[in-house]
Amino acid sequence: MRTLDKVKTGETVKVDKLSGDGAVKRRLMDMGITKGTHIFVRKLAPLGDPVEVTVRGYELSLRRSEAKLIQVT
Repeated sequence: MRTLDKVKTGETVKVDKLSGDGAVKRRLMDMGITKGTHIFVRKLAPLGDPVEVTVRGYELSLRRSEAKLIQVT
C-alpha cells in the first residue's frame, strides 16, 4: 500500500485506511481525514516535512510521521 508521504505534489488521492494508535488516529479523524476522503497534495517541504494538503475544502499541514499513517490509492 502507498502512504500519503510518498504522494507527489499536485496529485489527488483517496484515503483507504488510517493506521496508528488512539490519540494520533483520533486527531487525524478529527481533522477530517477519514476513509474515502479525497486529499490533494499542495506542497512538500524540501526535506519532506511538513506536507501541505487540501482536505474537504481547507488547507492542512501534516508531519511526515502523520502522513505515513495514512494509506491511500
